[in-house]
Amino acid sequence: MDSDESKSLEPQGPDYVASTAKAFLGAVPFVGSLLVELAGTIVPNQRMDRIAEFAGKLEARLSVLEQDFVRAHLSDPQFTDLMEEGLNQAARAVSAERRAQIAELVSRSLTPEDITFSESKHLLRILGELNDVEVIRLGSYQYPALGSDSAQTYRAKHGAVLARVLANSYSSQRDQDKAALQESYDLHLERLGLLRKRFAIEPRTKVPEFDTRTGAQKVRGYELTRLGRLMCRQVGILEEEQG
Repeated sequence: MDSDESKSLEPQGPDYVASTAKAFLGAVPFVGSLLVELAGTIVPNQRMDRIAEFAGKLEARLSVLEQDFVRAHLSDPQFTDLMEEGLNQAARAVSAERRAQIAELVSRSLTPEDITFSESKHLLRILGELNDVEVIRLGSYQYPALGSDSAQTYRAKHGAVLARVLANSYSSQRDQDKAALQESYDLHLERLGLLRKRFAIEPRTKVPEFDTRTGAQKVRGYELTRLGRLMCRQVGILEEEQG
């Protein structure tokens, strides 16, 4: 391999990445100019490549909307405020999947029958409190029937994240740690109002079951709240509306 070829394969510096990304943003018809202006003031240069990818995903989603409708909202301060939050999160997002989710949420704010810019920003801030594992776990709760084809497909895609670890005092430290982390993810989702506990009911008598050791009502698991279902829909991971 000659010296010119090897140089072309070397990582490019932050200034090169920034200028390339800004050039790409300028070519995005709907929101490119707005993104260039915002990104240049609130996003460090070394993360501009992520912004460029985010812009492409957002453009793809906005291209299905009426252009005049989209342009009418580009100067709306509420939309600009939402975009600033979206850009900040996209710049920090380490996965392409998360950047796609942010783009989906922002684009849905421009759908006439959907929620408002301020409501979208509220959801975006909640999304910013979740890591990628928690988003995957949240999405898994849209499938109450674990044996359904959709549930199996979702679990096959995210098997490593969703594989349940059962641990007790005799388990290895590694399994105890993993089980503790899995529990903490769901507790965090519950604290944010995205999940709620499903309490155990005695099948025959239909009365609540209680733990004889703690006296607390037994928990069978979790389910999506209305807010949780809304979040899944707005970031594009809700496969279908369920009753």
